[in-house]
Parts: sequence; C-alpha cells; structure tokens
Amino acid sequence: MASCRISVRIDAALEQRLKQESTSRGKAESDVVREALEQYFAGRQKPESCYDIASRTGVIGCAKGLPADLSTNPRHFDGFGK
Repeated sequence: MASCRISVRIDAALEQRLKQESTSRGKAESDVVREALEQYFAGRQKPESCYDIASRTGVIGCAKGLPADLSTNPRHFDGFGK
C-alpha cells in the first residue's frame, strides 16, 4: 500500500508528549501519530444525510392526504420547478 507524507505543526508540549509516548512504547513517532488518527476517525460517527434525519425523525410521509413517497417517487416530480 502506498503512503503519503504530511507535515503537521505542533507546540513544544505536544512534541514532548509524543516523544515520551513513542519512547515508552518503543515505536516511531509516525506510528504513534498514525494510530492516534485511526482511533480518532474510528470513534467518529458517519454524518447523516438530510434524508436520513427526516426518516429517523418521522417527518417523511407525515403530511395527511398525500402519498407517503411524495419526495422520493419520480412520478410525483412531473412539472416540478416549472
């Protein structure tokens, strides 16, 4: 797998913590940073789309007397925007 190189500026205190962590674990600083980034991204939730939020909150199809698929079925789009 190909890798890319990035540059990140950190303050002296963070640099010292990184060096200590790297030394105590017997790993290169880049390995420690890579693992920290992987943990950070693994802990983040995937962003929800507007459709996902509307579906989860129950607002899709909540208008009375209208088809439940009004916003998703292309046959309801005839003349829309004209």
